Amino acid sequence: MTQAQDPFAGAPDEAVLIAFANGDGQAARVLTARLLPRVMAQATRMLGNRNEAEDAAQDAFMRLWKQAPNWRQGEAQVSTWLYRVVANLCTDRLRKRRGAVSLDQVAEPMDAAPSVPAQMQTQARMMALSNALAALPERQAQAVALRHLEGLANPEIAQIMDISVRSVESLTARGKRALTAILSGQKAELGYDDDEPE
Repeated sequence: MTQAQDPFAGAPDEAVLIAFANGDGQAARVLTARLLPRVMAQATRMLGNRNEAEDAAQDAFMRLWKQAPNWRQGEAQVSTWLYRVVANLCTDRLRKRRGAVSLDQVAEPMDAAPSVPAQMQTQARMMALSNALAALPERQAQAVALRHLEGLANPEIAQIMDISVRSVESLTARGKRALTAILSGQKAELGYDDDEPE
């Protein structure tokens, strides 16, 4: 959507959401275009499955549209609220999945790569990371994913997870140590055997 087609260019997400609540259908398209790529990235990283991520993202946006008429201005950023909803929806899906299917049985999404060996190595690395994250306590896994996979700052993660910044720092530090311990024995098979030790 170009700036000429976007009547909300420069307007904050909250203003676009309020316009939607007041009956402006184009506002929904604008807000979706702004937020969907990052929401999908978050859901895909948490779930490791693009189809499930699409379902979670759709559910999150449906909740946002339902919430729009009651949106309390100035209480939260729309993106932060949406990230929290997506994180909760993904966590619920992971809990159900753990009860029904092991992560080894969940197919990895196809990942375009220059060659088949590179694609296989990328998939092996993602599976190892997904399995390692799944072995962590849920709050640690969520904090690590939001910080190091989504690239969010600690204050934003604190809002999403409804905890203090200090708790975020603690969760990510413990999570990184645990991931390092879990993955340390797999360096060679994942193609990291030539890496220099830190």
